[in-house]
Amino acid sequence: MDDIRTLSIEAPGEITFVEEKSPTLEPGTFRVETVYSGVSAGTELTYVKGTNPYLHSSWDSALGLFTEGVPSMEYPVRGIGYMQVGMVTETRTAAVREGTLLAMAYGHRTGYVADPLKDRFVELPDDLDPLLGIYVAHMGPICANGLLHAAADLHGPAVHGLGDGVRGRRVAVTGAGVVGLLTASFALRHGAAEVVVVDETAERLRIAEALGAKTVQEDPAVTLKERWRHAPGDRGADVVFQCRGQARCLALALKLLRPQGTVIDLAFYPSGADEVRLGEEFHHNGLSIRCAQIGRVPRGLAHAWDRERLSHETIELLHDRRDLRRHVVTDLVRFDDAPKLLADLAEGRRHAVQAVLAQEVED
Repeated sequence: MDDIRTLSIEAPGEITFVEEKSPTLEPGTFRVETVYSGVSAGTELTYVKGTNPYLHSSWDSALGLFTEGVPSMEYPVRGIGYMQVGMVTETRTAAVREGTLLAMAYGHRTGYVADPLKDRFVELPDDLDPLLGIYVAHMGPICANGLLHAAADLHGPAVHGLGDGVRGRRVAVTGAGVVGLLTASFALRHGAAEVVVVDETAERLRIAEALGAKTVQEDPAVTLKERWRHAPGDRGADVVFQCRGQARCLALALKLLRPQGTVIDLAFYPSGADEVRLGEEFHHNGLSIRCAQIGRVPRGLAHAWDRERLSHETIELLHDRRDLRRHVVTDLVRFDDAPKLLADLAEGRRHAVQAVLAQEVED
């Protein structure tokens, strides 16, 4: 029974591996060996940079408030990461079979011992590219939940399908990182009349175009409002999915909307939001911002749209869009090189759309 190597952020900018003794396999549990582990260049880097609010404030879950006091998290930070694919190597439960590939969210570790009564897992279909399985447990549901919020914005709790908020509508996506590209792919799959991705990086826009979306880089608000007309004085996107954690991107998302439209906000903002000027388009066009945070589905839909269903929707998307691996997964890195990868990403020495850690990488 080998020890487990776990990625550890010892302090801002200090990343290493620590050896942890692999737990004994008790009755009712199972052991997985990590095959792939996807890196979130958004949330994870806030721990590397020291900007995550949990490191500076106390999260009161009862009140739903960050307050002064002992921070909710301290260094070293271990177990970050929520895009794992593991192979079941040993099992003492009938819930899983040995040799099965599972999508899970247990952090950047070489292995894990799971309890099916406590740990969530999704068995991957045999015909699915196992590398794309990194999106099934958490990242895909994040994006699917964005579409679900758009559907609820139109129909309230009377949502029948994931496409109810985008079908036949003009959709803009701000931010062409992983969240934006997967959200755009979901919108295309579910019948949006047109999907336009807006980003500042030409290479990311080329990826969006390869996935079937249209793109705008120069003066996007004017361009889209000239292009998308609904009625006199009514121009712009029916709905905007805001997918980048920068205040200027939220400000732009508001500018892209038609009057009384809604921004579905999937982004995490570690800094302030001075650029979001609520006295301008937000006020004069009567706009709305809806936070689509993965911890909640829209009110009234929890009974029908649990995390398992969002994972199923993700698997359906990945079956249709096998080209996501070719276009979105830009970096496949040996697990041993994870500390350098995260440090380089945090310092801007390396740029990746989707980096994936793998136990074996072909030279």
